[in-house]
Amino acid sequence: MNNSLKNAPGGVSKVEPNTQSAMLPAFARAELAFERGNGAWLTATDGRRFLDFAAGIAVNIAGHAHPHLVTALKEQAEKLWHVSNLYTIPEGEKLARRLADLTFGDLVFFTNSGAEALECAIKMMRKYHSANGQPERYRMITFEGAFHGRTLATIAAGGQKKYLDGFGPPVEGFDQVPFGDHKALEAAIGPETGGILIEPVQGEGGVRPVPTQCLRGLRELCDKHGLLLVLDEVQSGVGRSGKLFAHEWAGITPDIMAVAKGIGGGFPVGACIATREAAKGMTPGTHGTTYGGNPLAMAVGNAVLDLVTAPGFLENVQQMSLRLSQRLAELKDRYPGVIAEVRGSGLLMGLKLHVPNTEFVQALRQEGLLTVGAGDNVVRLLPPLIIGEEEVRHATDAIERAASTFARAKSSNAA
Repeated sequence: MNNSLKNAPGGVSKVEPNTQSAMLPAFARAELAFERGNGAWLTATDGRRFLDFAAGIAVNIAGHAHPHLVTALKEQAEKLWHVSNLYTIPEGEKLARRLADLTFGDLVFFTNSGAEALECAIKMMRKYHSANGQPERYRMITFEGAFHGRTLATIAAGGQKKYLDGFGPPVEGFDQVPFGDHKALEAAIGPETGGILIEPVQGEGGVRPVPTQCLRGLRELCDKHGLLLVLDEVQSGVGRSGKLFAHEWAGITPDIMAVAKGIGGGFPVGACIATREAAKGMTPGTHGTTYGGNPLAMAVGNAVLDLVTAPGFLENVQQMSLRLSQRLAELKDRYPGVIAEVRGSGLLMGLKLHVPNTEFVQALRQEGLLTVGAGDNVVRLLPPLIIGEEEVRHATDAIERAASTFARAKSSNAA
């Protein structure tokens, strides 16, 4: 019986409104809802305004309601939404060619999310060795603290117990080594190893950039042992580091790369980009998607790429990153009992704290600044890439007010 049906006086049943959420309780959602956004700002349903330094977790790189993206979506929506990948999708062909021309890659497979892009990358690595007559080379080396998605394969790749618990035996084929331990990495390479998967900047793991010399070393190691280097640039890619992709700072190229988040600017888009050699095993029928690469997504993806590749866009990211990191360094020096470390790359910044990051995120929200937590007791700062000095000043002023409150509380407790 419907729980909303109750016996009323006189035996007549009436329907009472059920106020309990019907959403699966997989998220610990804040009691905060938004109705509109403009640039780097969001307006809540109760009228309050917030500076968005979470950007949908590194997604809204052009901010909210960017006119170029809105126009692209509306124009495409009035023409065609979905036809499936049984047919050629011109906007997808265009976006794939642009991504191939801008990167190391030759071929692109479009998905709806980062996890799907990683699934494609993992399958592609395995299929490559199978096509070369070495199907036993299916194992992939990954790193502690990594986050690659929520599917069964990607939680196994990430290896974090909190995501694996309760879902049965982990998917086989992933060998984890400590982050930054080169000796352990080399020792993990065996006759069944086929590739290495790494984020150039660990996002969920605590905003930990991989040093450029380490990325170069990984490339050399893969070449030496005949492995494929697979990069997860779901969070660090599409301009967030100040380059189109973060691995460019190291001057290396991967064999396969997973991309999502920023490439859609808020619309669900992901992509697996690969060299023709790495993708040699992916023949018709080996992989597929129903919605991936649909006309709506491709129109928005092309519009995002218009913005990110425009003259001065990446330079602005680098300049604002410098302003933000300088100001955060000042706050660390001023509040050493609260802020332990400033880390990151471009506009993927993190504050490692001496106080609980969950409490600091909440305090910043009360100051009108939206941020997001990460592992290693870090608060991530992931603003839209279109921010200017005014937004940097507003954000750091809010961080200073919150840090000052925590510093006073710690001082009072110590007394």
